[in-house]
Amino acid sequence: MEPVSTRGVSDPELVERARRGDDAAFGTLVDRHRTAVFRAALAALGTREDAEEVAQEAFVAAFRHLQDFREDASFKTWLLSIAWRKALTRRRTVRTFLRRFVQPPEDTEWQVPDAGRTQEQAVLDNELHGHIRREIARLAPKFRDALLLASAGEHSYNDIAGMLGIPVGTLKWRVNEARRQLRGRLAGMGYGQGLGARTGDRG
Repeated sequence: MEPVSTRGVSDPELVERARRGDDAAFGTLVDRHRTAVFRAALAALGTREDAEEVAQEAFVAAFRHLQDFREDASFKTWLLSIAWRKALTRRRTVRTFLRRFVQPPEDTEWQVPDAGRTQEQAVLDNELHGHIRREIARLAPKFRDALLLASAGEHSYNDIAGMLGIPVGTLKWRVNEARRQLRGRLAGMGYGQGLGARTGDRG
C-alpha cells in the first residue's frame, strides 16, 4: 500500500488517519508539535534531559489514547495538557523543579548575553538572576507555573489555559499577579528600573 502524503494536512485529518492506523499521520503530528511539547515540559522541569523524556512519554500516551480525543479543544492543546500533567508528576517525584533555580537552562528568559559586559556588570547581573530565581521559587505554584509558561514565549494564552485547565482570563490575571509580586519583591531589594524587560509580557 502506497503511503499517503501528509503534507499540508490539518491536525483533525491527521488524527483521523492515525486512528485508522496510519503511522505516518501520527508521525507528522509528532514532528509538527515536538517543539511546543518540549518547551512545555522544559518550563515545568527546567532540564533538557527531563523535558525530552517527558515529551516522549506525552507522545506515547497521546498515541495510546487517541480514541479519547474528542476535539472540544485543538489537538495541540490536548497534547500539551498531557505533557504538562506528566511534567508535574515528574516534578513532584524527582524534585527536578528546584534545580531550575540553582542552574537554569541556557535558553531561559532570565539569561543575559555576555557580550559587552564588564566583570562588574556580570557580577551584578548574576546577583539579580539569583534573586529572580529565588523569588520565582517562592511564588505560589499557580502563579509560578503561569509565569514560567507565559514567559517562555512558546505558547499562546489559549494553549497555556488548556494546559492548566483554567479560563484564559484567569490565566492572564495569574501572570499579571505573578509579575506584580515579583517586581514588588525585587523593588524591595533595591532593584527598580529595567525589571519590566526581564519579567515583561511575552505572551
